[in-house]
Amino acid sequence: MTEFHDPVHRRLELLTSPQVAAIDKRDALVLQPIASIEQHGAHLPCSTDLLLAEATTDRALALTPASVNVWRLPAIAYGKSTEHLGYAGTITLSTETLLAVCNDVGKSVAASGFRKLAFVNGHGGQPQLLEVVARDIRERTGLQVFPLFPPRLGIPEGVVSSPEEARFGVHGGEIETSEVLAVAPHLVQTEYLVPGSTRVREIFADKVHLTLEGSLPTAWLTRDLAREGGVLGDPSLATAEKGERVLAHVTAKLAAVFAEITAFEFDR
Repeated sequence: MTEFHDPVHRRLELLTSPQVAAIDKRDALVLQPIASIEQHGAHLPCSTDLLLAEATTDRALALTPASVNVWRLPAIAYGKSTEHLGYAGTITLSTETLLAVCNDVGKSVAASGFRKLAFVNGHGGQPQLLEVVARDIRERTGLQVFPLFPPRLGIPEGVVSSPEEARFGVHGGEIETSEVLAVAPHLVQTEYLVPGSTRVREIFADKVHLTLEGSLPTAWLTRDLAREGGVLGDPSLATAEKGERVLAHVTAKLAAVFAEITAFEFDR
């Protein structure tokens, strides 16, 4: 019978220095959750991305066989959230600071003898930056680095209520709110579960090539798309059951990714 990790026992920072030194580094993977602290409308906490990054990482660890050599660092709460500046509660790093922090983490992980590092990213405003810094860390330290953005693993069919919500509900909408209802329902202000701004749909309705995100993304600020409220999408459609379905789908795939990374080598 397969045994799986208890996430509590995979916290690298809870070990002593000699215990960390004793880990078999040949295939060990270090996970660095990273998120953001930013406005998510009147219904979700500013720590939404942090909550989901940690929950996704830990739920994936709980689905990872105990034979897989994977460890988790404390989450980096802050990220690059400059698109949300001007909304109360947003605390952002600059591009330069985020890159410097990640480079320093990579340098420290390598100095502890590890060979593999994965950033588990919970914020949609920084996947590209993490991809850039991952390659820099690879070149500077020799670490094999994997910038992971779990939403790219997809969602189960039939969860999103409409193609429009799937396309434009990227911040505080149906899916993100559903996930928080599944993870921390006590933090959701249910009296404010109302549709967000429709401005984003109006802006992109007749665009053939330009996209909000995806193949030909636009550099947007939240105030460009939702002048009041800061929500892109319809949280009134959210349910905890939808959130559980999304999280189960993503974390099962992420657990498989962890195993694949520990077995990965450039030189064979």
